[in-house]
Amino acid sequence: MKIIVTGGAGFIGSAVLRHIVADLDWQALNIDKLTYAGNSASLRDIDGNRRYHFVRADICDHRAMREHFAAFQPDGVIHLAAESHVDRSIDGPASFIETNIVGTYVLLETAREYWSQLPPERKNTFRFHHVSTDEVYGSLEADGLFTETTPYDPQSPYSASKASSDHLVKAWFHTFGLPVVLTNCSNNYGPYHFPEKLIPLVILNALEGKPLPVYGRGENVRDWLYVDDHAKAITLVFRKGRPGETYNIGGRNERTNIDVVRTICEILDGLRPRAVGTYSDLIQFVPDRPGHDWRYAIDASKLENELGWRAAENFETGIRKTVEWYLTNEWWWRPIREAKYSGERLGTGDSK
Repeated sequence: MKIIVTGGAGFIGSAVLRHIVADLDWQALNIDKLTYAGNSASLRDIDGNRRYHFVRADICDHRAMREHFAAFQPDGVIHLAAESHVDRSIDGPASFIETNIVGTYVLLETAREYWSQLPPERKNTFRFHHVSTDEVYGSLEADGLFTETTPYDPQSPYSASKASSDHLVKAWFHTFGLPVVLTNCSNNYGPYHFPEKLIPLVILNALEGKPLPVYGRGENVRDWLYVDDHAKAITLVFRKGRPGETYNIGGRNERTNIDVVRTICEILDGLRPRAVGTYSDLIQFVPDRPGHDWRYAIDASKLENELGWRAAENFETGIRKTVEWYLTNEWWWRPIREAKYSGERLGTGDSK
């Protein structure tokens, strides 16, 4: 099996590639533009493996995509390349429109051109797997879960761009017959997570004695999914998912943001105590971001019942593994904090 993975130097993409090389007998071509969040260091463990290949390219470049498809001759695509941070989409939506919508269109057209010329046996097994987010469904109240039939109601520039790309993927299936599968996941966390996101930001700010910013009163709820569990779900859906179908991937681990922050503080108190006080002393409530969705929660029953997937980690085990990883892998995050992102506030809507 030869697979193109787009965005493989990102957080989820690198987890998928490490899983493919470690656990599956596949060859993988990583196509990544290496934007600010792309990090080749996340692939250090597989760099040099004969089944892993990398090219630096932009998915919006149709000519480059054609060349790489023709040269690699893939049996399928796992499409993860995307701008993904809601706060950055508030400050600068343009790159989200370009990468998430235009880039997905270019990939779909490239895949369709390539797929249409395959011999029948390879054409029948080819898959285009589009990886998306639960944020396309909008916001939940205190009750209820997102299912695969929940109407789309995106509320941020990021989620609107991902909803647009989802619709394009479905249109290429219904109109052109391209064999696609889609997954919409809940919030991921784990090793190699770029530190603009809540969990790594809190861990690293705490270690540096900086304030731990919490939006509003920290009462917004998210369903947390350990990234290695997500990677295994992605390859399972790629192999066994039915063409044209969507599968929601969630961890069944709902937590308020303030509970997440306090849990991290408690773990750090035990593993690396402060000289004075506790890490929770650093918690600082800050003005909420514009249009902040109240609650996300995934019903993963379809994936569990049809394909037999189960998350190996609950939040308690996964968050401890995550904190421990950041404590022992400063080589990975220190260059990011010093050269790319040091923890400054994003998503105020004031940036131009």
